[in-house]
Amino acid sequence: MFQSWQRQLFMHWPVEAATLRQLVPAELELDTYDGIAYVSVTPFLLADLRFRMMPPVPTASDFQEINLRTYVQVNGRPGVYFFSLDAASALAVAGARISYHLPYYRAAMTMKSDGDWIDYRSKRAGRPAELVVHYRPTGAPFVAAPGSLDHFLIERYALYVVHRGRVTRGDIHHPPWRLRSAEVLLERNTIPAAHAIEVPGVAPLAHYSDRQDTVLWGPTRVATRE
Repeated sequence: MFQSWQRQLFMHWPVEAATLRQLVPAELELDTYDGIAYVSVTPFLLADLRFRMMPPVPTASDFQEINLRTYVQVNGRPGVYFFSLDAASALAVAGARISYHLPYYRAAMTMKSDGDWIDYRSKRAGRPAELVVHYRPTGAPFVAAPGSLDHFLIERYALYVVHRGRVTRGDIHHPPWRLRSAEVLLERNTIPAAHAIEVPGVAPLAHYSDRQDTVLWGPTRVATRE
């Protein structure tokens, strides 16, 4: 599957590992940086979604999406675990829930630009999970240095799902992220709280990416070590 992730904001907060351990399936090992766990909220535009050798699907190829994620590993391979994925496309939500067993939710979402600033708003259907944020890129582009916190949070090439006690992995292929720092005006963010996660009341560590073209592979079963 091809996807282009565009005008993406990453907002990261440190969270007590013991808190996340209760919320992440036991089959997945929490991945921490210097002993600290993180959660991230990432709003972006998903564009040109299409399956290999197939044209884009109308109403499901370009839409806004927000991910709430943390960082895990299985058998020593790092990846991400999604608590939720909000999307503006009902068809994409249904397809991802069936094919990947990912926790997608339908949401009313808008994304508007005013110069460098991006105004992003989302409200999940039937649930108290909202995001209102204004952001813009700042500084020169860079690639995260291996071993840095930036690299730990951004350079992830697998997603993990636990469904009926079975672990599956979806591999993700793309070049290293070209990042910029981001200025963020966070007006409302109740998405973590909707999943029993309390983030600190401080400004997040923020990154911005203008565009990342990706290829995602279908889920494969993972045999975990005892």
